[in-house]
Amino acid sequence: MAAVVATQDLRRPAVLTLQALAVAACYYAAGRLGLMRQLVVESSVVTPIWPASGVAVAALLILGLAVWPGIALGTLLVIESIASVQLDVLGTILGNTLAPVCACLMLRRAGFRLSLSRLRDGLLLVFLGALTAMLISSFAGVGLLVATGKLPTDDFWPVWLAWWVGDAMGVLIVTPLLLMLYTLRRPLPLTRWKEAVVLALITCALVPLSTHSTLSVLFLVYPLLIWAALRFRLAGSMLCALLTSVLATVAATDRVGPFADLTRIEVMIKLQAFNGSMALTALLLSAVITEQLNTRRSVERACQELVEVLEHLTAGEPPPRRAPGEHTDR
Repeated sequence: MAAVVATQDLRRPAVLTLQALAVAACYYAAGRLGLMRQLVVESSVVTPIWPASGVAVAALLILGLAVWPGIALGTLLVIESIASVQLDVLGTILGNTLAPVCACLMLRRAGFRLSLSRLRDGLLLVFLGALTAMLISSFAGVGLLVATGKLPTDDFWPVWLAWWVGDAMGVLIVTPLLLMLYTLRRPLPLTRWKEAVVLALITCALVPLSTHSTLSVLFLVYPLLIWAALRFRLAGSMLCALLTSVLATVAATDRVGPFADLTRIEVMIKLQAFNGSMALTALLLSAVITEQLNTRRSVERACQELVEVLEHLTAGEPPPRRAPGEHTDR
């Protein structure tokens, strides 16, 4: 027994180390993807979407707080890939690590479920995980730039807003997708696959048109989001939101379509307003639909159990006994 306990004690640090390294690799990859598209706000370069923040929050929720060194290491690797590492980057590393850790702590304390099966879960992810927790990384990062003289004090708020929204968008778009993959049931159901193919084809045709057309028809995306959420819930709506967000970011950074002939600040405001409203619509609508479906199933199970009890009472038999939480499969 002592040998088994000793082996388990040795395995746990090794597993945590491997998990932290995997988180660092995923964070670095997501960070490099985010750096592929950038906006210039008040002479500072910011990313409209920072997917690494979404990876960090999802990793902490799934694997636990013990993998936080992986987030710090991933942040360091991203910074090292674009600039020389100096002592002042420690503040950025601290902010980018502390923000998702605080998001995880707040979500857990509030009773957040990884399945995002309730409207409450969607609201918690939006207001605690994204909007509130990402204040830490944005204030730390932009405050460090001002403190070191790399950013004028007058430019603090525009750059801070762009930084904060970019981090929050990463949580709103990437975290639900990763949680969905983690909680996905296997084998995958193949019902409505024809409808899924039709929706995918229409989305791939309509989204590039709406994000690159000069007619400013971005609103055409919302019927697709509603369709995806109603029929395919979180998986459909968030995949549609991800594709739309990526193509809208490409159009904004290229200054084409509805983002042409706008100033840099106007491009940033229009892009972030569109991405934010779209992600909120997809996440909250799918959460509401999932919650209603789960409630309907619970009511149906209760009705089935009531019918069985009445049948046994009518026949003069004692009603069947079930363990707490047990339901019939009929």
